[in-house]
Amino acid sequence: MILRYAHLSRYPTVFKSMTGLTLDEFAGLLADLLPRYGPAEAARLSRRPRRRAIGAGNRFELAARDQFLLVVVWLRQYPTHVVLGYLFAVSPTTVSGTLARLLPLLAAAGEATFALPAVGRRSRRGLPELLADTPELAVIIDSFEQRVQRPKDRAEADAHYSGKKKQHTLKNQIAIDEQRGKVVDVSDSVVGPTSDLNLLRQSGLLGRLPPCVGALGDLAYVGMAADHPTGLAATPRRKPRDQPRPPADVQYNTAFARRRIGVEHSIGRLRRYRCLSDLDREHRRHHRARVCAVAGLVNRQIDRRFPC
Repeated sequence: MILRYAHLSRYPTVFKSMTGLTLDEFAGLLADLLPRYGPAEAARLSRRPRRRAIGAGNRFELAARDQFLLVVVWLRQYPTHVVLGYLFAVSPTTVSGTLARLLPLLAAAGEATFALPAVGRRSRRGLPELLADTPELAVIIDSFEQRVQRPKDRAEADAHYSGKKKQHTLKNQIAIDEQRGKVVDVSDSVVGPTSDLNLLRQSGLLGRLPPCVGALGDLAYVGMAADHPTGLAATPRRKPRDQPRPPADVQYNTAFARRRIGVEHSIGRLRRYRCLSDLDREHRRHHRARVCAVAGLVNRQIDRRFPC
């Protein structure tokens, strides 16, 4: 029973390697999740008629704290259920049931950390003169793909095949707060060939932005200004056809890339969790819940290390 909290917490470096969280960050996560655990269990057990009273039958092999630890280790390391069960000294069936019950709680807790930027003097910052035509306060948008198992149905397999990645993939769009790098929105998971601009339109993110908050994206989002209620959206400048790129455009794109790089860093933080970078073994089930759960963990780390 090496991977029980009582034992693993004695080795902070190993704990962080296994979970991606420090002991204090995990304690903060538990403080938010444990009050939700009891009501969620009561709701789950009351969903259908019962022949025995709630509380009858075998007890869980893992305490609630160790159950949440199991889920976080799974998100970070993404072992098979057999391996994870061996590490926690429980059966693969117990692992599957624990993930099914607790992953939605972590996803909901993750979504609770999403907060679109609020307009205010302290949130604004000066921009280089080159970027004078871009919104001063903005979210930065990008997407990433994860390889999935090839669907058995040929039509479904073709729908998931990404020509860019040369693999069957699912795609998610994320938006970050430019000022702090926190994830503020996660789209539904869609098939890999979906274009970034179509995914942005499907997500409805631009319509949910507060007034005076713009959006920044790469060249895949050219044209999104037409979808923004006030047109506050910007992308890099495209190279003129059959002409050299003007030096002014080179300088503009360089400054724009420095402003937009934060979303690449945030995607990198998400994909350190192997459940979002390895081949998906869950047959595309609950994919967005995993992204939201990981985004919540990343946001908590940012809040703890860089408090307002």
